[in-house]
Amino acid sequence: MSASVSDTAAVPDRLATLRPLLGELMDLKRVRTADHLEGLAARGFRRAWAALVAGVEPEALALRETALALVSVRLGGIDAEVLHRAGLSPPRALELLHRALDAAAGPLEPGLRERLHAALAEPLGTEGTTPPPFVERLVRQPRAGATLPGRPRILLEPAESHADHCYAVAVAAVLVAPLFGASPAPPFVAGLSHHLFNVVLPDAGYAGDVLLGDAVGPMVERLTEEVLATLPAGPATRIREARRVLPRTDTPEARAFHAADVLDRVLEMDFHARAAGFTLRHALEDLELVHDGPMQSYENAVLAAAGIQP
Repeated sequence: MSASVSDTAAVPDRLATLRPLLGELMDLKRVRTADHLEGLAARGFRRAWAALVAGVEPEALALRETALALVSVRLGGIDAEVLHRAGLSPPRALELLHRALDAAAGPLEPGLRERLHAALAEPLGTEGTTPPPFVERLVRQPRAGATLPGRPRILLEPAESHADHCYAVAVAAVLVAPLFGASPAPPFVAGLSHHLFNVVLPDAGYAGDVLLGDAVGPMVERLTEEVLATLPAGPATRIREARRVLPRTDTPEARAFHAADVLDRVLEMDFHARAAGFTLRHALEDLELVHDGPMQSYENAVLAAAGIQP
């Protein structure tokens, strides 16, 4: 393993400008539709793996998936297919998707915003392809929650899945890549694939890893290779190459991956803290739950008559 990044100069200060957007990105784990009950992150994870195994070039895939994720940050489950079914022409639907992308992408580096817009306009041609079977196991395999040796496990519901985490890390790595001077493809593919061993191995968290000790490494390696062996040779080679960033922090791509990984882990905890601290005042005043419109004055009168105040 290479030297760790203890030098704070290796971590760009501009990460702070992306923190709110990254938090919203993580929330795609919990945004659901009637057709995608596990959430939009799981949907993206399936879609990305289907394209990767179909042979799509990783950089094109990384940019396309990131563009789609940012559209979902603003429109939720409304995508091109939904807009077409609702009667919008393809050009008009694409115009609205670009508008949503712009609404989310303000904090990004200008060059990355331009590339994401271009990727949004160029479908990969893999719509309808099927992801490899192991993907569904990662969609169903929950993460451990917060664990520490000698302390009880803290279970956080709804529990995120390994698919949720891997997709969020992959897309977040693309968003932070320009800050590190990194190419987006290797950290994106590393993000998608860094928990392949959890296809078989349930997650016991850090506390479990400590108890298992030196047995962990060989198990992880064996189970990862078992999954990779089920893939076509070309995609498997690309994934192995991308996974070289996992034990290192001395390249821009490795730093982008590890930045995305730790941010997702911590921002997942931040979500639960925010949810636990949510108040009626926040809903009515900060989020304007009774928002501007023709019914606002009447609805406010109803709340007042019912004795509901923030």
